[in-house]
Amino acid sequence: MTMPSPLYERYLRIQKRRQRLIWLTRLVLLAAFLVLWELAADWKWVDSMLTSKPSQLWGSFRELAMEGSLFRHVWISAQETLIGIAVSMAVGTLVAMLFWWSTFASKVLEPYMVVLNALPKVALGPIFFIWLGDRYSVYGMAVAISVIVTIIMIENGFKDISRTKLKLMESFGASKLQMLRMVLLPASVPHFIATLKVNVGLTLVGVIMGEFLSSKAGLGYLIIYGGQVFQMNLVMVSIAMLALLSIALYGVVNVLERYARKKYHHES
Repeated sequence: MTMPSPLYERYLRIQKRRQRLIWLTRLVLLAAFLVLWELAADWKWVDSMLTSKPSQLWGSFRELAMEGSLFRHVWISAQETLIGIAVSMAVGTLVAMLFWWSTFASKVLEPYMVVLNALPKVALGPIFFIWLGDRYSVYGMAVAISVIVTIIMIENGFKDISRTKLKLMESFGASKLQMLRMVLLPASVPHFIATLKVNVGLTLVGVIMGEFLSSKAGLGYLIIYGGQVFQMNLVMVSIAMLALLSIALYGVVNVLERYARKKYHHES
């Protein structure tokens, strides 16, 4: 086993220091924003009844946490988002595979994909509410927002796969199913991860929009309820929890990405 060179060790130390500096700068910016927000409310630069302030948010957070209702709403939104991501990835992957398998189907349905992608999904909210009811309409909205993007991204990922490998397998008599299973899907793992990263944000947007329109629970419901009763603390706490939820989901995807990269490099 060869030891790393002094130059490489110096490079690693510089990279670690740079990463620590990046994290420190992020924390300083967040702290400066919170301090400025607090002072602006105390000095009457802004109306705390309209904007709230960090100290009030902390009090509201503790109150809601002690009641247990806040984490219940967070869990409901998280569950809806995870199910929406899973359904969108599954349906999107299957449709993208169909488009790769049949060029005819791809050509026929491509204009519909473009139209559906451009369609404002919030317009579908009342339809989902009538068709699926107040509970499942949230899932319908979440999937509607993310599934078309999933199809487009994964299909483009399939097209980026080296045609040379596929032609080589075809020359050896491999079937389309074998090419799909042995080359296309394994080589598309980076595209799946990239699509998953996009879907975290899109599906969460769909969930919140669905909760705005019809739900009786979840962070979207809390935001709407807080606005209706003019409790800005409740609105701001819900938005903060929504930001933390999105960070947590994105962190899970990053862990999956590191695992997929290690496995891919190990197998290759």
